[in-house]
Amino acid sequence: MIAGRYRLLDLVGRGGMGRVWRARDEMLHREVAVKEIVPPSWLADPERAELRSRTLREARAAARLNHPAVVRLYDVIPVDGSPWIVMEYVPSRTLQDVVDDEGPLEPDRAARIGLAVLDALQAAHTAGVLHRDIKPQNVLVAHDGRVMLTDFGLATFDGGDGTMTRPGMVLGSPQYVAPERAAEGVSTVAADLWSLGATLHAAVEGRSPYARSTAMATLSALAAGPPDPAPHAGPLAPVLAGLLRRDPHDRLDHETARRLLTTAATGRTAPPPTTGHFDSPSATDHLDAAAADRPTMADDQDLTIPLPEPSQAAEPGEPAPALPRPGAPRPPRRTALVAVALLVAAVAGVGTALAVTADQPTGTTSRPTGSPPYGPPYGGGPDGPFGPGPDRPRPPPGGRGVPPPPFPCVRPDIVGVPVSAGTPVLGEKLHPPPGWVWHADTSGFRVSVPATWRYSRDGTAACFQDPATGRAFSVAEGRPADPLVRLRTARDATAGAGALPGYDEILLAASDRGADWECRWRAPDGPWLHARQHVVGAGRWTLGWITDDADWASAGTDWAKVRDSFRAPH
Repeated sequence: MIAGRYRLLDLVGRGGMGRVWRARDEMLHREVAVKEIVPPSWLADPERAELRSRTLREARAAARLNHPAVVRLYDVIPVDGSPWIVMEYVPSRTLQDVVDDEGPLEPDRAARIGLAVLDALQAAHTAGVLHRDIKPQNVLVAHDGRVMLTDFGLATFDGGDGTMTRPGMVLGSPQYVAPERAAEGVSTVAADLWSLGATLHAAVEGRSPYARSTAMATLSALAAGPPDPAPHAGPLAPVLAGLLRRDPHDRLDHETARRLLTTAATGRTAPPPTTGHFDSPSATDHLDAAAADRPTMADDQDLTIPLPEPSQAAEPGEPAPALPRPGAPRPPRRTALVAVALLVAAVAGVGTALAVTADQPTGTTSRPTGSPPYGPPYGGGPDGPFGPGPDRPRPPPGGRGVPPPPFPCVRPDIVGVPVSAGTPVLGEKLHPPPGWVWHADTSGFRVSVPATWRYSRDGTAACFQDPATGRAFSVAEGRPADPLVRLRTARDATAGAGALPGYDEILLAASDRGADWECRWRAPDGPWLHARQHVVGAGRWTLGWITDDADWASAGTDWAKVRDSFRAPH
């Protein structure tokens, strides 16, 4: 019983920063949803205070709104010093759940959902509230056919990123953040409308227009080119093209978007707007009812994106931003956004905890379906989320509804070629065990691994995989950095991107060897996986070890051998 009034019944939603409960209001005899804030154990006191502040901001933003397409707020109550939010209980699925369960939507159905969300957004904007986190996880499709917008946890009232955000930081989900927000941290009505366009793109295509395997890759794509094509958009195509225009001044406004969405939803052209008209009849009357097995509230999978200072441009030798396309924003904005992606890469260490590419090396060898940690949870295999058939093209890691692999070398199959045996270096005192060989890598390092393992590349990381057990060892080179800072940054970005479902932190600490991060997480529809990231060599090299959690103890001996045999180039 919370606050002597709300009895918690069952857990209906879980995110990175909190839980949502179905509860009973014992005073009014009705069901409600109660949002509990659960700060991760690794958050420092100032960040915990920020999270509490964010919760109050969500409540205040939602309290300003009275619209049928916005989840209503009933109460805010203090529990052990933290605010809990009591809201309308909506038996529903998120739009993300609908797409995951049923596949991409038909354009007319997506357009009807878009009309309802647009109504909610316009009501919020009229009240001076910017949502700033429009995405499929925050759109609810109720059992009774209503569509509702939820989770105002990132909302602001003043057009900036608000008191919740430290200078130089942007909060949001990278795949749904407008280009100008990622580049400059500017929150506007137009930025919310861009996120609506990205959400509708995901509804009809199954993935956002800039979906990539990592946050850094998403930001790079956002900086460098147009949104991905939407071949299944049909009559919704003009809406997507208008909402996803890079320059916010060229983007569709509320009324134009409504006319185009109405045409896509009904096949009839809507009448021109009446001057001063802000509200329209609710589009929810036309929605298809969506059956559901469970009620849910949106998960919190936001990412804090560091913004570079004006002086932080790409260093000599870094990739230069592409020439602007016609209609693209001025070069300084593009340069700033490219610098964001480069900064994310520099801080987290591309090829350490974040780099995952869709490149498939030659020499692919099939392995039994479901053999952890490389089976169907991350794509591939006849029982995986991408469908049957060995000849079906495999999508990039982190496909529709599947979070991206959190570490390099997590693939659906064993890939690569047999490890090449090198000759020992003169003076080397370590003698590999029987059946092990020295590998001299093109990156300059040397390491001893079993001769039966396979070798491949995953972006900048070197991958060594055991075909028999699924154990994997990775080596990635990055820029010199404080080892513990590098791992903390990688952890925060990876967990924030939703790549570590059920995250269980075991260790994050400095040592005389460098620094170590050990954790467990649950692969989508799969087993618990276990990983260790070990940063050595003045923070330049990251050694990774990944196994099935049940195999972790047995694999410890091999991990110690490969770790201790690693020799960085002089």
